[in-house]
Amino acid sequence: MPFFSVIVPLYNKETFVVNAIQSILAQSFQDFEVLVVDDGSTDRSLELVSQINSNLVRVLKHDHNSGLSAARNTGIQNAKGAHIAFLDADDCWKPEYLSTIYQLIHDYPETQLWATNYEELYANQVVIVNQNPLFKEDETSVVPDFFECNLGKPIYFPSSLCVAKSVFDCVGSYDERITYAEDVDFNIRANTQFKLAYANKPLVTYTLFSENQITNSTFHTKVLPNFSNYDSLMQDNLALQKYVDFNRYIFARNYKYEKAWEHFDRLRQEICSRNLNYKQRFLLDAPLFLLKWVKQLKNFGIQKGILLTTYR
Repeated sequence: MPFFSVIVPLYNKETFVVNAIQSILAQSFQDFEVLVVDDGSTDRSLELVSQINSNLVRVLKHDHNSGLSAARNTGIQNAKGAHIAFLDADDCWKPEYLSTIYQLIHDYPETQLWATNYEELYANQVVIVNQNPLFKEDETSVVPDFFECNLGKPIYFPSSLCVAKSVFDCVGSYDERITYAEDVDFNIRANTQFKLAYANKPLVTYTLFSENQITNSTFHTKVLPNFSNYDSLMQDNLALQKYVDFNRYIFARNYKYEKAWEHFDRLRQEICSRNLNYKQRFLLDAPLFLLKWVKQLKNFGIQKGILLTTYR
């Protein structure tokens, strides 16, 4: 039985998928299996994966495109390892990623979730390391409150997260009805019940441009998490209330960009403004032209290697 089962959901990522899988095979820690779940790709992705010569790689196929959550769930159901790691087909791991996760598992036996920091790869090969002011450089620790630590840039993304397989038995798998921010829904369910160990080392490259990327498609047509499902969890958890409203803010802002006013108004009414900082409150109610100007300023900064944010 492998120590790790690495799940790679795949849908039309022919430019990136080989590099993603090669980054797994190049890990310094080698006790793993790789489950590539092809979710009905129509490009050369599956052909390129089949050319990879490794007995560590298994390919599972969906007859038709069922979505990212379904692909991850198929991988979870077929995993032989007790520790489930995820790598999206357009992301990459640094060689010491799995060895770092392995060390977290052994150093913090009270935890069932493990993650590392990441770097973001933008167009024109601009790389920006995620800055976590709440953690010291290269620090490893048990995160005291996941929700309090995620009121800005996420401290991890799905490609830098590893989950004990037993967690899915307790909180359920990814919700296949959700087509955007399914990881936010899972994070809430998992982090309210289990502890997270974290290494503040950027060991994952998170690609913010690629073929068929969900974040590049029309936002208002997506199915988002139903935050009312967490009412009972939020009742005595102020940090979770802030985390939910922070994500509502992000979603509402995206609705405004697309002039999806009905969606924006509905979500705006659900937000408790005191759970946002003053910059977020200002931009939430700012006119669209100003919001677009701020976005252009942010994009300009990114091309200079500077990430401007209203998150903190």
